[in-house]
Amino acid sequence: MKARTIPPTAIAITVVLILAACGSADDAGPATGGAASITEAEIAEHLAILASDEFGGRAPSSPGEELTVAYLAEQFEAAGLEPANDGSWFQNVPLVDITADPERAPFSVTDGEGTLSFDYADDFVTWTTRVVEASGVEDSDLVFVGYGIVAPEAGWDDYEGVDVTGKTAVILVNDPGFATQDPDVFSGNTMTYYGRWTYKFEEAARQGAAAALIVHQTAPAAYGWETVRNSWTGPQFNLQSPDGNASRVAIEGWITEETTRTLFERAGLDFDALAEQAQSGTLRPVEMGLSLTTSVENALRFSESRNVVGMIEGSEAPDEFFVYMAHWDHFGTDEALEAAGEDGIYNGALDNASGTAALLELAEAYAARSEPPRRSILFLAVTAEEQGLLGSKHYAADPVVPLSRTVAGLNMDGLSNFGPTNDLVVIGYGMSELDAIADRSVAGQNRRVVPDPEPEKGYYFRSDHFELAKMGVPMIYPEHGIDHVERGEEYGREMNDRYTSQRYHMVTDEFDDTWDLSGAVPDVQLYYEIGAAVIDSDVWPNWNEGTEFRAIRDESRR
Repeated sequence: MKARTIPPTAIAITVVLILAACGSADDAGPATGGAASITEAEIAEHLAILASDEFGGRAPSSPGEELTVAYLAEQFEAAGLEPANDGSWFQNVPLVDITADPERAPFSVTDGEGTLSFDYADDFVTWTTRVVEASGVEDSDLVFVGYGIVAPEAGWDDYEGVDVTGKTAVILVNDPGFATQDPDVFSGNTMTYYGRWTYKFEEAARQGAAAALIVHQTAPAAYGWETVRNSWTGPQFNLQSPDGNASRVAIEGWITEETTRTLFERAGLDFDALAEQAQSGTLRPVEMGLSLTTSVENALRFSESRNVVGMIEGSEAPDEFFVYMAHWDHFGTDEALEAAGEDGIYNGALDNASGTAALLELAEAYAARSEPPRRSILFLAVTAEEQGLLGSKHYAADPVVPLSRTVAGLNMDGLSNFGPTNDLVVIGYGMSELDAIADRSVAGQNRRVVPDPEPEKGYYFRSDHFELAKMGVPMIYPEHGIDHVERGEEYGREMNDRYTSQRYHMVTDEFDDTWDLSGAVPDVQLYYEIGAAVIDSDVWPNWNEGTEFRAIRDESRR
């Protein structure tokens, strides 16, 4: 979709209407810059506007995007930022929607005795990220490669001794640390990037495989087969690329545990014994004596979305950058629901109008400082997070400032709406030297840092900061706490669970002016302090020893 000009009155009318409903930020007094200028009223103002029905759920390449990116650029400019992309506030993000036809997705496995056929969605789900109308493999040999991990820093190579060119890799989900619960094996119960499905498909492609199938098991995946079925069927957004993603494997997919056991039994192999051997790193790839034939036929739809980029130039080290980021997008409007007379707008108030509101508040706070920052600051509002971190992935591949000069960053994906807490959760705590900075900042508020309470689920790898992290940039991902200052942890967990069950990724994630955003203020002030500790120093934080991104960062700094 081409960018079009938004009449200034369109945004102005929206602002007036929303402020009339939720109250003006002017009541909070004039901004003086710095953390103290961050206010509940201003957070509520931005949040209410971005989550309003007029913005239509902020889907990429929609009329709601036009309003959203215009509002963000307007607010960046009003705060005093400079456009960061060669004089533009925008970075174009080319997208492609690939939709496989479920009626034309055969999946059969053959050996010397005959052929086994399986049912789409019930036994397997396959797709391609290649931008083609049809893709597949024929008589591709199946090879079990354990966890499909190549981790030089751990002395681990599941592909050692085998050439998988043209073959299909069969891969266990998660990493061996989860299975062994041994903190000395990868990170024990804490998932590493090697455990994420994204890594497994990427590594299979690097190894030259024609296809890659991940074995679904609920506990190590952290979600059931229904999630797989719902997430990987229907339209799949991807980035357009010069080669049409030809470097990816021809077929990516998941197979159920039952399907897997059927295949291993047919091959005369003991799945449980081999899976256990894979946990120790002693398993060598196993040729299964089976061949796969499968294909997909796709409908393609091309579009364009935008990241919004603003900056404040540093006074002493202008070529060194700290990045604050948040995704502005959500799921848009379900026309079928609206046609049925129901609410069809996925407003995405907490996810992630709230994080985007925090981004705007931080931009205003830094721009209003009496003293300019020592280093430059990039404020990055990315698109298409809900479609697979695509805006941030595009930015990481084509950054407006070099990643080697990007010192560190902080990502915001949701704020508290239930009041102040005694704690701040840091997802991925223990991975980088940014944690020590967070510890000091949080202690300054007489609060405490709490590591991710569910590290086995790999949340660190599920939001936009990750795309910069895997390129070597140390990124911190803080979230609101749980331990409410008056009502305790049980109340905080109850509020979190209520949001997840009643609002998350639903049309009910709407702004409510009865929300208690007083807890969002100290959190965003902490985000300011954490960033400022890097921005106003000459420190280059690094990943901790043994983390999967340390070597990449070290190489970029040479």
